[in-house]
Amino acid sequence: MVVGSIEYTELKELSKAEETKGALAPSEEDKLMKSVLQNDKKTIDDGKLIADAINQGMNSFTPDMTFENITKNFSIAKNIYGESLIRLLTSYNPSYINKNLGIPEFRKELKQKIEENIDGLKDRKVLNKDGTISETGIALASLILYTEELDNIIPKGILGKKVHKKQSHYGDKEDVRNYKKSDRYRDIAVRSAVRLAIRRGHKNVEEEDLRTFERQSKGSVYVVYGIDASGSMKGKKIEVAKKAGIALAYKAVTSKDKVGVVVFGTDVKDVVHPTSDFSFLLRQITKIRASMQTDFTAMLRKAVEIFPNEKVTKHLVILTDAMPTVGEKPEEETMEEVSSARAAGITISIVGINLSKEGKKLAEKIVQLGEGRLYVVRNLENLDKIVLEDYYSVL
Repeated sequence: MVVGSIEYTELKELSKAEETKGALAPSEEDKLMKSVLQNDKKTIDDGKLIADAINQGMNSFTPDMTFENITKNFSIAKNIYGESLIRLLTSYNPSYINKNLGIPEFRKELKQKIEENIDGLKDRKVLNKDGTISETGIALASLILYTEELDNIIPKGILGKKVHKKQSHYGDKEDVRNYKKSDRYRDIAVRSAVRLAIRRGHKNVEEEDLRTFERQSKGSVYVVYGIDASGSMKGKKIEVAKKAGIALAYKAVTSKDKVGVVVFGTDVKDVVHPTSDFSFLLRQITKIRASMQTDFTAMLRKAVEIFPNEKVTKHLVILTDAMPTVGEKPEEETMEEVSSARAAGITISIVGINLSKEGKKLAEKIVQLGEGRLYVVRNLENLDKIVLEDYYSVL
């Protein structure tokens, strides 16, 4: 849908910066992948448990504390852990636990189950001895996210050159788009502009009628995925954001492009410079945890820093559920950074999850100045499609 000079899609369905590394020996990771591919239930459950824990902002497990949280106030515990994690930690359905918490015998059995399950995670080296998530746990969680996402997107036919038209929620993609002041005159689609002017009853072709041929690939493409890890993203939102990032990394790397990641909350938490190392990207995306407020300016500043100075296509896609909240004048500071990014040759798109009316207005300003696209999402199921659609738009 085009409104004014802004193109966006509305779907109705729908700490300090640092770069960290660490990996298992290839043979160990191969064993984990083999177990996952062979549908080993225990291995898959372990991976899901760790992935859920990270998405809920957890870093460690303590049996006594877990038991106390669940039995003291179950509704709060559900918010802390999430139903899936409670099920995996206790071996009981959450509804069953809630009904039987008043029975002493059941409480005793529940505590024993939690202790056994956490001890089992330590024995399988998914947790360290102190209960913190181990490198094996991170690797296993990343493999689970990876296989789940590929199982989800491959049947939909969205890993080709373009999103499959029959599956697309965005309408047929044309060869032309709205004209922008920065476009070269030689790229104007004259016939398309004339036809549109006639349909609108204009005697002359006006600026609003102008259309430009879609840009062809400029060779190497560098994409930075900016992930909002503020507190409101905890749980399902951060999970689908990660899976969309994995889909983007998978497609871009296989297309010989490079992907970077900037995780932002109250400040820039983690940075991955654009790379073609898919395994490293997968691990770093898996580790992302939600925190507090949203600092757009710090994220934009860091994104500009990590793009190369070479003449390549540079694109930043930001996934968020809220607009800036940090700084004295967050909106003004954000637009200044957007201007700096554009001056550095970086285009900017925003994927907004249930944005407020004010948030949507600011997002429109950002993508207009950043010459990107705005995608308004009301259902999370197609988030990976949207992120891939944005990637295809800059090729």
